[in-house]
Amino acid sequence: MRIDLHAHSTASDGTDSPETLMMEAAAAGLDVVALTDHDTTAGWEAAAAALPPGLTLVRGAELSGRWYGGEPTVGLHLLAYLFDPGYEPLVAELTRVRRSREHRAEKIVALLNADGIDVTVPEVQAYAAGGTVGRPHLAQALIRRGLVATVDEAFAPEWLGRRYRLAKVDIDVFTAIRLVNEAGGVSVLAHPRADVRGHIVPDTLIAELAAAGLWGVEADHIDHSTADRVHTQLLARKLGLRFTGSSDYHGTNKTVRLGTFTTDPLVYEEMIATATGTTPVTGS
Repeated sequence: MRIDLHAHSTASDGTDSPETLMMEAAAAGLDVVALTDHDTTAGWEAAAAALPPGLTLVRGAELSGRWYGGEPTVGLHLLAYLFDPGYEPLVAELTRVRRSREHRAEKIVALLNADGIDVTVPEVQAYAAGGTVGRPHLAQALIRRGLVATVDEAFAPEWLGRRYRLAKVDIDVFTAIRLVNEAGGVSVLAHPRADVRGHIVPDTLIAELAAAGLWGVEADHIDHSTADRVHTQLLARKLGLRFTGSSDYHGTNKTVRLGTFTTDPLVYEEMIATATGTTPVTGS
């Protein structure tokens, strides 16, 4: 059984629609795929309706979290699986974060305009196609103008990586874990040693998150070296956490393919047994 528990669609910053993503997952030989768009469940219904026979969908989201226990604060991502999408306290937090992303995009457009770069807010919103607005949509505007060639280049320091990078509102990570648990879901810390994203989550913080109800950590990830994967797996065992593997697929916004890394079926079965908010759905 091949299980990929981290993939994005056009409901956030992926380039495949939820329907196309399900087709691509089946073509990649996956048996199970998780839809984990940033701070939204907007793609769930369309993905479930488009499931090819035999493919199982795990409904989830990647939450924008932050640890406020030090200076500077640490931004991190929390993969939430099989939670109740109607749990109001969690819905309110996700709505707040999405609005912050929209406001951030507007401010970044203003900075670009001030430097003579003719990007518009409606254009960026059009690239988002009704999904959660993110920096990849701003990157598409830069690509269209020939200022950069790729999304990776747009994320360089002279562009969206630093010069035109602004903070957004995040959810306190301990609050996020609590809300996911209350909504009947399970939480997995995404790519904790991905220093290419600007930070490595300290082991001491992961231990605190485990004590607060974190369910697992993502060990096998494209941004983790072999040493990082081994370290994360050993830490998970020490803390009594489960460890997962996944692609973090974004379509053409990244080069990684679906199923590049996968999760042990025993871990997946334990996830299903633990979650009470919603259940996986299989195409017939």
